[in-house]
Amino acid sequence: MSHQPFTLIPDSAAWQNALAQLPNAHALQSWTWGEFKSRWGWSAMRYVLEIDGRPLAAFQILKRQLPRLPYCILYVPKGPALDYNDAALRRVVLAELEAIATREKAIFVKIDPDVVKSWGLEPERPSPIGAKFITELQQRGWRFSSEQIQFRNTVEMAVQRPEEELLAAMHSKTRYNIRLAGRKGITVRQGTPDDFAVIAEMYRETAVRDGFTIRPIAYYLDIWQAFYEAGLAQPLLAEYEGDPVAAVVLVRSGSRVIYMYGASTHKERKRMPNHLLQWEAIRWAKAQGAEIYDFWGAPDEFVETDSLWGVWRFKKGFNGQVVRHIGAWDFVVRPSLYWLYTVALPKYLDFLRSRRSSLQT
Repeated sequence: MSHQPFTLIPDSAAWQNALAQLPNAHALQSWTWGEFKSRWGWSAMRYVLEIDGRPLAAFQILKRQLPRLPYCILYVPKGPALDYNDAALRRVVLAELEAIATREKAIFVKIDPDVVKSWGLEPERPSPIGAKFITELQQRGWRFSSEQIQFRNTVEMAVQRPEEELLAAMHSKTRYNIRLAGRKGITVRQGTPDDFAVIAEMYRETAVRDGFTIRPIAYYLDIWQAFYEAGLAQPLLAEYEGDPVAAVVLVRSGSRVIYMYGASTHKERKRMPNHLLQWEAIRWAKAQGAEIYDFWGAPDEFVETDSLWGVWRFKKGFNGQVVRHIGAWDFVVRPSLYWLYTVALPKYLDFLRSRRSSLQT
C-alpha cells in the first residue's frame, strides 16, 4: 500500500461514522471519550485514512502539553482502529503515528490496541497476528512499555447463547451464589444519572477497602454522565430492601459491552450481591445484542502476588475466556526526556511521597 494522506476530522458525526465502519473501534476511541479527556488536561486529535470514501483506519490521539516546555506526550487509548490482518495497512498507520509524534514535538507516543497476543491460560493459544505485529513494532523501534494505562489482559464471554447454557458453563459455586443472592432478597435494577453520586461514593469505599488509587470523584461523574448521554453507558445497581449495596457502569463498545466500573459497599456481602449483579449485567449485554461481554481486566501474570488476583478469582467463576493483549508500546522521539519522564520523575515523586508519609507518621 502506497502512503495515503490521513485526514484530520473535526466533526463528531463524521468521526463516529468512520469508527462504526472499522473493526476494533473501542469506546476509548469515541468522540465522547476525547471530549471528556479534553476537560481533564488533554486535547484530542482525530485522524482517518480513507480510500474512495471508505475508512480503512482511524485513531484518536490524546495530547498533553508539558508545563513550561515545548514538548508533549501523545497517547492513542485502545487504538488505533484498523484491520490488523492487513500488514501493509499496519505499516502505513505506524508510519503516520511516528510522523505525527515528530511533528508535534512529542517525547513519545503510546498505543495499546486490543491486538490479541494469545488466548487461554494453560496452554496458551498464540495469535499469529499478535506475534507479527510485535515483531513489526520492535523492528520500527517501538518499545514495550511498563506503564500500562489500560488493563493489558481481560476475560471475555460470548453471550449470544441461551441463558441456561451460560449458567451451566459457570463454576458451580458462582452459579450457586447467583441463585443465593436472589433467594436472600438482593434485587438488581437499571440506574439513571440520578444514581451516579451514590455509585461514586461506593467506588470510593471500594478503593479504600481494596487498596487502589482513584481519581477525583468529579472525574467519574463527568465520564459516566457523558457516556450515558451519548447512549454508551448503563448503570446497574444491586439493592437489599431498597438500599444500594453494589453497582456497575457498563459501557457499549461496538459489538461488546464492557464492565468498565464496579463498586460495592461492606453491607450485605454474605448475600452475594456482586454475583447476581454481574449475571444481570451479562443478561443486559445479551439483550442489547452484544456479542461479547468484556470483564475488563485480568492479571498481567496469573499468580497470587498479582494485584488483580482477587478480582480474577471472582471473574474466573463465570468461565469466560482469558484474552492476553500485546499491551502498551511507545515510540520514543526524545530518548533523554523519555528517560526523565518515565524513570527519573516517577522515582523522585515516589521519594517525595515516602518522605511525606514518614513525616506524617
